Amino acid sequence: MKAFHEAVTEWAAGGPGEPVRELAGRLRVRGAVLLEGLSDAAAVDTLAERRGRDLAAEGVCVVSMGGAMNVGRYARLLGPTGLGLRLTGLCDERERRYYDRALDPGDGGTVSVCVADLEDEFIRALGVARVEELIREAGEWHPWQTFARQPAQQDRTTHRRLRRFLGTKAGRKIRYGRLLTGAACDAGCVPAPLEELFGRL
Repeated sequence: MKAFHEAVTEWAAGGPGEPVRELAGRLRVRGAVLLEGLSDAAAVDTLAERRGRDLAAEGVCVVSMGGAMNVGRYARLLGPTGLGLRLTGLCDERERRYYDRALDPGDGGTVSVCVADLEDEFIRALGVARVEELIREAGEWHPWQTFARQPAQQDRTTHRRLRRFLGTKAGRKIRYGRLLTGAACDAGCVPAPLEELFGRL
């Protein structure tokens, strides 16, 4: 399925479609989850692992598109006008218009929507104190405290500071996509948009 994802990414960038079609048939791909970025993909993959599901074996490809504005292109290639896969997605409220235009409910396309973003959903689900515990357990307490004391952060709530902190360093959102999902699974409080998405797979 990794090879299929790579072939899809190349196809979306203007490459050949035949490798995608060949792999889709051989792997019996039936659906694709269209996600804005790698941190969302990390959350979906972690939730699947924690619940004992092998999405690849089920014929579902988790696709990180590199931004919500790319959803139209991916939907054309993979959806009813392309490979004919069942499409679903997860996006932020501000990006919903792109998904609504690309995923037609009449063709089985669905999208789950986060109020701000998935990190915000996790902070609300787990609570500020638990997210701070995860940061401490991850060995990033000092960077977090330094960040929170910055003058630009003083007018923000701790919730908003946490959300901003999670996106301040390359790779951090991906790492916490896994950690926050694992903690939410343990606490039985997986955010509603992610739960909704997973229930459609």
